[in-house]
Amino acid sequence: MKEKLLEYLDDSKAKTLKEIKDYLNSKNEEEILKILNEQVKLGIVHETSKKKYILLKYCKSLRVGKIDTTKNGYAFLLLDNEDDIFIAKDNLNGAIDNDTVLIDMYRRNGKIEGKVLKILDRGVQKVIGEILFKNGTPTLILDDKKLDIKIRLNNSFSNLVDGHKVLVTLDKQINDNEFICTIIKIIGHKNDPDIDILSIAYKHNIELEFSDEVKEELKSIPDTVREEDKIGRVDLTNEEIFTIDGDDTKDIDDAISLKVENNYYELGVHIADVSYYVKPNTHLYKEAYERGTSSYLADRVLPMLPHELSNGICSLNPGVERLAISVVMKIDKTGKVNEYDIFPSIIKSRKQMTYKCVNKIIMENEVPEGYEEFKDTLLKMQELSTIVRKRMISNGYLEFNIPEAKIVQDESGKCIDIIKREQLEGENLIENFMILANETVATHISNMDLPFIYRVHGTPKNEKITDFTNLIKIMNLNLNLNGIDTSSRNMQRLLNDLKDYKEGTILSSMLLRSMQKAIYSTDNIGHFGLGLHNYTHFTSPIRRFPDTTVHLLLRTYLFNKEINNDTIKYFQNTLPEIAEHSSIKEQDAVDAEREVTDMKMAEYMESHIGEEYTGMITTVTNFGFFVELPNLVEGLVHINTLDGYYNYVPELLALVSTDKKVIYKIGDEVKIKVVNASKDARLIDFEVINGNSK
Repeated sequence: MKEKLLEYLDDSKAKTLKEIKDYLNSKNEEEILKILNEQVKLGIVHETSKKKYILLKYCKSLRVGKIDTTKNGYAFLLLDNEDDIFIAKDNLNGAIDNDTVLIDMYRRNGKIEGKVLKILDRGVQKVIGEILFKNGTPTLILDDKKLDIKIRLNNSFSNLVDGHKVLVTLDKQINDNEFICTIIKIIGHKNDPDIDILSIAYKHNIELEFSDEVKEELKSIPDTVREEDKIGRVDLTNEEIFTIDGDDTKDIDDAISLKVENNYYELGVHIADVSYYVKPNTHLYKEAYERGTSSYLADRVLPMLPHELSNGICSLNPGVERLAISVVMKIDKTGKVNEYDIFPSIIKSRKQMTYKCVNKIIMENEVPEGYEEFKDTLLKMQELSTIVRKRMISNGYLEFNIPEAKIVQDESGKCIDIIKREQLEGENLIENFMILANETVATHISNMDLPFIYRVHGTPKNEKITDFTNLIKIMNLNLNLNGIDTSSRNMQRLLNDLKDYKEGTILSSMLLRSMQKAIYSTDNIGHFGLGLHNYTHFTSPIRRFPDTTVHLLLRTYLFNKEINNDTIKYFQNTLPEIAEHSSIKEQDAVDAEREVTDMKMAEYMESHIGEEYTGMITTVTNFGFFVELPNLVEGLVHINTLDGYYNYVPELLALVSTDKKVIYKIGDEVKIKVVNASKDARLIDFEVINGNSK
């Protein structure tokens, strides 16, 4: 119905609800209004003041997007395919950070600005703050300084004290910046270990505790594989199967095996059969759906599934039988999968390997103790991994190689170090094999033309790539930009060329941000970043709900052979919502992870004020520039701290001194001193050391 409705609205004339009902020949007004309201929130349809509906693209001055507010009170409307639109504080009309709004654009002083006409969706439903008593009455100091709102608490707890961190709901908006709120949970005291991370988790709607109903259901789930669980499964317990993960990994959901014969590699990817235990219509399933993903915040894991499953019966621990879904692929010397089989299995991992030890073998030919019997298999796996990666690149796989920071904390939860995560050959090996298994599963179901959840990544917008190539021209990098477009071949060439420049990592990160986000969808548009027509997430069901859903679909379609009209209709109706919800929860987890990383970096630098470092300029603005240190910590050099007077020159993306003798631009290396750091504000301030001007 949605497609037909949008097709009807696809002209420049607004339609009434009655006209829409008549065209659709439907009396189900409730369903039609539900679709219309969803499309209004998505910014596809506009509801006029006269209760008529029209596609937003025909309303030239109107835009829909999310609000991103600043500490100074003004905001920007974030748009995917256009420049962000400035919104003055007095034009927000009650909108706050992360709200989805409808704005009207107008010109002021020759520049485009926006005015909020309507709040379509309140992005913030709950907020975190610290309790401060004033004259015996509790008040709330918000953690999120971007929320320029006043809070009026309408309740209290008997044991509430100064310093308690609490979770409150925004119940009612009294005026543009004042809300009546209810305290729903005391998270802990500000001095408690990990309270900073837990507060951010709650802010991003990440649940920390499992319900009593889930805990009750866990009692009926066995902690070992029973004979009845083995029925209909292929017994692989005598095969050489093992896992490779990080040193501290406890939730192990993938294992691998390899045989080589007749010039073919027989690669087995064996994934924990989570859907066997997490069944639809159970509390366990519902909570896994709500969480959508496990969240990894600093060195703390907030799991999608209870530890009894994620670290227990579902985890492919060594030396014990576990249920799995196996994909066994016959691969030739070019990396092409010639044959494959997908089936339920029983496995017993021979060893829990670590990336560190595997890399010793395949990169240094050094065999750690306990790995002797696996050396030959690992070397053959590395041989296959190299072949598979070569084929991936020929298909259009984009290697960004953006470094990530790992937060190291002490027992009290304080950040004591920040190091770069390494992506070496062992990590690449597992990535290559998992991508191959995901592609094989997606291709199989796609060929069956059945409802499915795909992992998709759209082609970048031409305008975004044009903006990026213009940036490279401004920086005067000697790159061949002739004929650059949005094809994966061109993106590969660009990324390869950038590796030769000191600014390469920064620019690769910018190029990645200019692309669309990968999401879950039932509409298979392919995966641009991987260069694949068919792709899904199948290999991490312990920590991702879409993977668990893919396992359920494989069991339904392939193992139980339940392919009928009722089954197809059921999944056609339910999978789009699962895909959309999973994409939202994934973004919540990513946002929480970024915020925790920023906070912990600031906490770390609080102990390094006054110290000097050399870093690289990553961003230049009209108020200063940001410098990234070798450990990935980033801080601001404010324009007011520079010697002399500087102007921001957008044509050069640089700050230039008024005498034009000094210029600061992206990619410049500068020596700085740490002058301020605030964990609470998530801010780090640098100053350029005198005599460091370029």
